[in-house]
Amino acid sequence: MASVRAEGVAEALFELKRLDKLATFTQVATRAGFKPGAGGRTLMTCLAAVQRDWPHLHWWRAIPDDGLLLKESDHAQKLSLGGFEISAADGKKDMVTIVTLDTSLFTWETQVVA
Repeated sequence: MASVRAEGVAEALFELKRLDKLATFTQVATRAGFKPGAGGRTLMTCLAAVQRDWPHLHWWRAIPDDGLLLKESDHAQKLSLGGFEISAADGKKDMVTIVTLDTSLFTWETQVVA
């Protein structure tokens, strides 16, 4: 059974899917009502639950806050298959970023997380 946090993340991902947008780990976690944790670890745990319990949702629409992904990662491949152009990150060996990152990111209104 998924946690309340994972359910909140699933709802945020569904919104992103409908909008055909991406959001940072911090934005997704904040939308779901919690903090992303150090390095986004809490959010990544929720994303793993989403992948398991709701495989139809686009878990890959949540990206690290810096926009960097490992070149050969499943995450980068899913983004590419989802229509987002990926390119080598400047000065970062084995890392990629989304070419249209600025226009692809969605942010919800600022929310206060306790």
